[in-house]
Amino acid sequence: QLLLAISDNRAGDASKVLLQMGREGETSDPREFQRGVTDIIAQHQEAGMTGAQVGRAVLALMKVAGDNGIRMPPEFAMIGKTLLNLDQIGHILSPHFDTNAAIRRHAAEITREQLKKDMSIGHLFSTMVDLKNFVTHLPGRVNRILDRVAENELRIKVDSIDEAAIMEGLQKVANRIALGLILAALTIGAALLMRVETEFRLFGYPGLAIVLFLAAAACGAGLAVSILLSDVRSSKRRLNARL
Repeated sequence: QLLLAISDNRAGDASKVLLQMGREGETSDPREFQRGVTDIIAQHQEAGMTGAQVGRAVLALMKVAGDNGIRMPPEFAMIGKTLLNLDQIGHILSPHFDTNAAIRRHAAEITREQLKKDMSIGHLFSTMVDLKNFVTHLPGRVNRILDRVAENELRIKVDSIDEAAIMEGLQKVANRIALGLILAALTIGAALLMRVETEFRLFGYPGLAIVLFLAAAACGAGLAVSILLSDVRSSKRRLNARL
């Protein structure tokens, strides 16, 4: 399926086959992977009849998968290296050999052989046995599901994000923004009060303005310390989680 998708310039089908063969990780990026597959297949088609190398395309697809967090089976690399060697041998024996055309030409025969194997007596018998087991166990499974629904005990397990942690983080951000606005208001108010003459003075300046300045400075220092301590605690929690 992969070789047919490459020879027919079907990047979407090639991506699906590769994802079925490989294993996605936590850092996988399927969209970037599909873009990389599209570029490689487009370059393979542009190489034309004499320059197209299926083995090189397969190895390039494996590299793109690894770069985007998709782990391919080890056998895939061996297949790519084998096809690369065959490409070189074929080019020496017949410089004008069209690999893509050969793949398309033999695809129908390979598919017929596979269908014959799938339609064998042994395969059909195995399928019938699996179908019999499925039909035999189906009523019991349906009854268990319906009983749980009737007793209001049916539960569905869903892996979701921690909403409480997100709301707590958003609340902390909102509180810091609100405190920052209050500090800015105190600073601006103190600056405006500097021009107001009053008998209450501190350090030779209007006393109320100085009080506001000191309050803003103290709150600002407290906010900075709180942010630093929170960052340190978060770093320690992430480190402990990794350990």
